[in-house]
Amino acid sequence: MSQRFIVLFLSVLTSSIVSLGYTQDHSPRDNSFDLGCKCGPRDECWPTFEEWGALNSSVSGKLIQNSPPAISCYPGPQQNDATCAAITTELTNSTFVANDPVALDYPVDDGCPVPLAGQPLGNCSLGGIPVYTVNATCPEDVALAIDFARNHNIRLVVRNTGHDILGRSTGYGSLEVWIRYLRQGITFQNQYAASDGCPSSWSGSALMISGGYVWKDAYSVAQENDVVIVGGGDPSVGCIGGWAQGGGHSPASRDFGLGADQILEAQVALADGRVVTANPCQNSDIYTAIRGGGGGTYGVVLSTTVKAHPQTNVVAQILSLAPTSDAYILEFMDALAMMYSAYPDFNDAGFSGYGSWAVESNAPVVGNSATGYNHVIAMFNKSLSEAEAAFAPVETQFSEQNGTSIAVNVTYLEFPTYQAYYQTLSGNQGTVGTSGAVGSHFLDRSALTKSKSALLEMLNVTAGAPGQFISTNVALVSGGQVHADASDKFSGVNPDWRTAYVHNIVAGGWAPGSNASVIATKHHDITYNKIGALRKLAPDLGSYMNEADMFDPLYLSDFYGGRLAFLEGVKERYDPLSVFYCRTCVGSNLWEEDGEGRLCYRG
Repeated sequence: MSQRFIVLFLSVLTSSIVSLGYTQDHSPRDNSFDLGCKCGPRDECWPTFEEWGALNSSVSGKLIQNSPPAISCYPGPQQNDATCAAITTELTNSTFVANDPVALDYPVDDGCPVPLAGQPLGNCSLGGIPVYTVNATCPEDVALAIDFARNHNIRLVVRNTGHDILGRSTGYGSLEVWIRYLRQGITFQNQYAASDGCPSSWSGSALMISGGYVWKDAYSVAQENDVVIVGGGDPSVGCIGGWAQGGGHSPASRDFGLGADQILEAQVALADGRVVTANPCQNSDIYTAIRGGGGGTYGVVLSTTVKAHPQTNVVAQILSLAPTSDAYILEFMDALAMMYSAYPDFNDAGFSGYGSWAVESNAPVVGNSATGYNHVIAMFNKSLSEAEAAFAPVETQFSEQNGTSIAVNVTYLEFPTYQAYYQTLSGNQGTVGTSGAVGSHFLDRSALTKSKSALLEMLNVTAGAPGQFISTNVALVSGGQVHADASDKFSGVNPDWRTAYVHNIVAGGWAPGSNASVIATKHHDITYNKIGALRKLAPDLGSYMNEADMFDPLYLSDFYGGRLAFLEGVKERYDPLSVFYCRTCVGSNLWEEDGEGRLCYRG
């Protein structure tokens, strides 16, 4: 359905807009802007109908005039009851969201929400949705969109699949450059060779991902060539966008490094419209910045060449932990603290993976229990006996309570290849479109093992009070090669990754139709109470920007850590006009939204 939606807008817009031609000169029309406010739709500086037509002509009719996905639910020429009935389900489907130019997997500034049954019908507006989208299918389209936004002083946003909880691909009065259909192939190299002959310390295989592919696409090529690549746990996540540029953790990251660490070379469209090669030999500062310094900030990445690793067998452990009754929640929390304190040793032994837990949730967590913990962790290139031996010390500690106050179930599975493990236990396509407050924080060995009482204090605060319905996800994805890559001088990731073992994510939701006060209270609780407790336990560490709190008041230090000064220098050199802007990105502290939603410079 979404593809027909795109075609409809393309055909309507192409037939109705007058083409006046457009120069492909990438030099700015006027770089003398006073950096006041970006031009908004109500401003005199907003491009004329004819100028938008010229842009449409220059990109071969691929300009889309955006409309909210739920507009069919509201009175007007596009009202359609059948389409409205379907949109509620479609907006929870990650494929639909990815194939639509403006659908959001996490509502941010939704000016046209799907109406709730029994609730009065509100207003439908674009809100934070971009006004126009360039459906870029080649690098030239991207460069032309950048030129247009820069020359007309318009807010520009970059989008691939739209999977983002920080609102980085939205913005009032903006032009979106959409690379979902920029697809120029995925190429396997048996032995990596840089496009310009740049010497590399990597002598293994590589995959060149040229365009807006998702990890499902890249995994297929890796499987065909019997190699392992480091990609998203959700196969519908984009390969070259914010996931990799923000760091990118994976079921394979402990053994092979973060997603950002895999990038050997990239093609990047810069703020001045030029498309350049970025690697250790040329544009090395851009190369470093896009390897962990955040997406949508320094340029639009058009392709990346990433490491491909030798195939490996996998031994996985599936564990569940729950109180035998509600009378034993305190004992469950004690056992949970024991699990947390064992994470560093697990990881050093070779285990990595993901877990989740909740206390008195609104739905069963383990079996019929609303309180419980689950994880799937795995060892690469190890035997079953080695995995069992690594877990034995914790299993011994649990044995005293198992069957009385807590119930522990452990299962091991062996897989001949990484792909078999991923497809069976890890590669699940997530549901999107939910509302909630999210925050995260890193935990290192000291935080996890120094003080059991301090650890328990954090766990009890982040568990939430009855009725808060807080859930926690544990990503045991650092250590190993992630720590070893601290020596990579071209890394732009937050250095806290290099000492952390756990990326701890806390989330809390609210009932559909909740008022602004309820939502603000939930966000405040996550920001200051839940993440505050994690920060108290690990005060010198930050968080992973791609799964973090959009309202984090310390986002610059938390997301970028010791690389912030370097990244700010790259931003100033390559994008002094802030052609690229996104919330919580490097340089965003120099801008603010006025009462109308326009982006205004505050210096």
